[in-house]
Amino acid sequence: MTRIAVVEDDESIQKLITYALTANGYEARGFSDGQSFLDDAEKFEPALVLLDVMMPGIDGIQVLRCLRRSAKFAEIPVMMLTAKSAEADKVSTLDLGADDYMTKPFSVMEMLSRVKALLRRAKMGGVQEATEQVIRPALRFHEITLDEAKHRVSVQEGGEEIHPELTLKEFELLDYMMHNQELVLTRDQIMGQVWNYDYGGESRTIDMHVKTLRQKLGEAGQYIKTVRGVGYRLSAD
Repeated sequence: MTRIAVVEDDESIQKLITYALTANGYEARGFSDGQSFLDDAEKFEPALVLLDVMMPGIDGIQVLRCLRRSAKFAEIPVMMLTAKSAEADKVSTLDLGADDYMTKPFSVMEMLSRVKALLRRAKMGGVQEATEQVIRPALRFHEITLDEAKHRVSVQEGGEEIHPELTLKEFELLDYMMHNQELVLTRDQIMGQVWNYDYGGESRTIDMHVKTLRQKLGEAGQYIKTVRGVGYRLSAD
């Protein structure tokens, strides 16, 4: 049974999430603060963490930093739960390596869909890493080079080569765009390919990842064009 940690200091929200997860076949355990989760993480060994940002003592940001520095949990999927609406707060969690976020209040059905998607992608990534040995050529688009084998992105800027540190989802988003240069990619296509969501509702997740990806690419970020009402396109036009 897949284990999921729910780190949330609001007891009513914690119970709601753990109940929904348990009813859908997961082994969910609630933690009311960051320290209690970190103390028990090695023993519980969750496959995914739902992590509240604002908590007393060690908050969600600090917990996320600890996880990403850990050899054991560096790659574990983490979805942040936040009551904050400011973009800066969401961007900061993505920059630190969070895989997704949800703003409270949220739909339980959407939460379950995102949980399934994160677990599915984590499982697929593990299988691919263990079985796929094919060396693929690097993808290039003007100043941007993406090496799938080395999981590295480089950008030529001002005569120098920079290597932006992308989160997993930012890398996968850029990879999808590099494979579909000059094509308009709808939000549904991006959500299905990068996040593998069954949920078809409105989400700001794509917009936030595009925003941070543009910033990290520097001047080359201008190639990611917004197609209003549709989605995005990687283009020099």
